[in-house]
This record gives sequence, structure tokens and C-alpha cells, in this order.
Amino acid sequence: MACVTLKNLYKRFDNVVAVNDVNLEIQDGEFLVLVGPSGCGKSTTLKMIAGLEDVSEGEIYIGSRNVTHLEPKDRNIAMVFQNYALYPHMDVYHNMSFGLKVRKVDPPEIDRRVQEVSRILGIEELLKRKPKQLSGGQMQRVALGRAIIRNPDLFLFDEPLSNLDAKLRVKMRFEIARLHKNLKCTTVYVTHDQVEAMTLGDRIVIMKDGVVNQIGSPLEVYDYPANRFVASFIGSPEMNFIDGNLVREAERLKFISDDGCVTLDLGAKRLARDASDGVVLGIRPEHIRLSSKTEGPAYVQIEVVEHLGFQTMVMGRTGCVQITALVDRMESLQYGARAGIEMDPALIHLFDRQSGISLNCG
Repeated sequence: MACVTLKNLYKRFDNVVAVNDVNLEIQDGEFLVLVGPSGCGKSTTLKMIAGLEDVSEGEIYIGSRNVTHLEPKDRNIAMVFQNYALYPHMDVYHNMSFGLKVRKVDPPEIDRRVQEVSRILGIEELLKRKPKQLSGGQMQRVALGRAIIRNPDLFLFDEPLSNLDAKLRVKMRFEIARLHKNLKCTTVYVTHDQVEAMTLGDRIVIMKDGVVNQIGSPLEVYDYPANRFVASFIGSPEMNFIDGNLVREAERLKFISDDGCVTLDLGAKRLARDASDGVVLGIRPEHIRLSSKTEGPAYVQIEVVEHLGFQTMVMGRTGCVQITALVDRMESLQYGARAGIEMDPALIHLFDRQSGISLNCG
């Protein structure tokens, strides 16, 4: 196991900056997730750590070693790809043992490791099968086994669950989390799925356009997003946003939407800085309460009702703004009805309209 340090890391493709001045300290044994939309630079960052992409500028350390210009084989890493890249002509046993054979590990030690890892992953009965005889989840386990068997300093995962169906993804998330707790190996995991990031990571790195927007624990980035992009990307359903302005009356703060359809008393809410050019109010769907009072400061005209079992998702409009609310099961909600909206000022996020930076204190 080892810590990983990225110092002022850049990757340029001609005039395009794919990774822009990334600085990270990944602790020994930590599970770090790089997450963001397609093209944000997360996979490119991972490939530079692996040695599969050249570094345009900056340095990479694994432990105390500067590995910036080392070949992948000299970095003592193991990588699991979206495509599991199993050798189709080899059975599971030889797929898992091939890397050790290349390194000239003694055959008895190879067999010991294959048996041990296959037992950990529950694939002992698959050792004589070829990849074409395996399901997606079984191939995923074999790919994990091939990585684990090498006892690497660092595990790298690049969208490893993307090819699995929804139910199997949940199961494999559990398996990967369980393995990490048992092996305690430093892990860097790339995904575009914020649910994977929230459930797996000790810390999350949110990237956009090659730039790190925020680093923190799953609950830190959820509760205290640094900017509007992070707030919109983390959380499902997505946070609601309403453009407007703030009016201060004595010691109280009031929000008024641009179309005048939403007026909210924010009380004595404190801001980290002034926003003279307007603000964006953000509220998560699960933090909205619906009521039968339709004459209050805000209401929603219901357009869609989705019953999810123990919860109900309601989508509608208030003025020019679309609102999504995630509430306790409410069978009485109907298309076309009106419902009042109640929001707790303590759960409201305010962002600068121009920069998108959070104005919330703390």
C-alpha cells in the first residue's frame, strides 16, 4: 500500500487542456473517487497515474517514488477497466495467474495466490471456465481477482461497473466496498455515476473541464457544495435552482425570484459574501415540503407524479421555474392540482449568479 501525490498535473492535447493543474494527496489505504461528466478529465488523470498517458507538466508520486516518467510495469499498480480485457483463450485460473507467471513467480506460490483470491471472491468453481462461459458479474470478479493477486501498491478502477445492469451494479458496489475494507489497499476509482461516488468513496473529487471543483467526503460535498456545478451534479434527483435577488429588511433577508412567483423569508441567514448581481437559490427535492396551502409565498402546479413506493416524486412549475420535490408517499397528489411549497431556510443554498460560487457560510 502507498499514498499517492499529484503535483500541478497537466495534460494537453494540442491546444486542449484536458487536465488543468490538479493537486491531490491520496492517503495510504484511502478509497478516492474521481467523478464528473464525460470529458471532465477524470479518466485522463487516472491514466496518467497508471502511466498509460504521458504527463504534459507536473509530477506523480506513489509513496516516496517519483513515477512521473516510469513505465506502467514499474509502478506496481493494478488496473480494472470498463472492458475487463480477459484473455478469451485462457480459463479463469490462467487469466488470474498470467501476470505472476510473466514475473516468474514460483508455480506453488502462484497456485496459492490463485486459490486464496478465488476464495475471497467466491469464484472457486469458475477456475476452469473460459470468459465466454461467464456472466458479466463473473467476469467483473475475475478482473478484480487478476488485480488483487498481484498485491499492488495501488488499485486503479476506470468505470468498472458501466457494462452491468442496474441490479448487478448495486451488488458489485457492495463487493468492491467489502474488498476494500478487507484489503485496505489505496484505491483511485473513476466514475460518471454520482451514486457510485457517494456510496464507495472515503473522499470524492468532483471535476469539470479538467479542473477540480471540490474535494471532500460524500456528505461534505452533498451538504456544502462549493459551487452550483457541484450542487447540481451531486444528488439525485438534481437540486432545484431559482434565479432571483435578495432584499434585506432590517436584520432579515428575503429572496424574490426574477418572475416574482417565489418569495421566501430567509430570516437571519448569513452570507459569506455579498451578491449585488443576483443570486441563484438552490433546494434539494427531498428538502421541499408540499402542503394544501396554495395561497402562500410559493406553490407548484403539478405536471408529473411518480409513485416510487415509500416516496413520491412530484414535478411541476411555479411561474417559469420547474420544481421537483421528493416527499413521503402521497397518493392524493394528482396531475393539474396545486400544492404549496415550504422550504426550511437552513436547508437552502445560495449561489452567486455570475460565478456560481456558494454564498452559504460554513
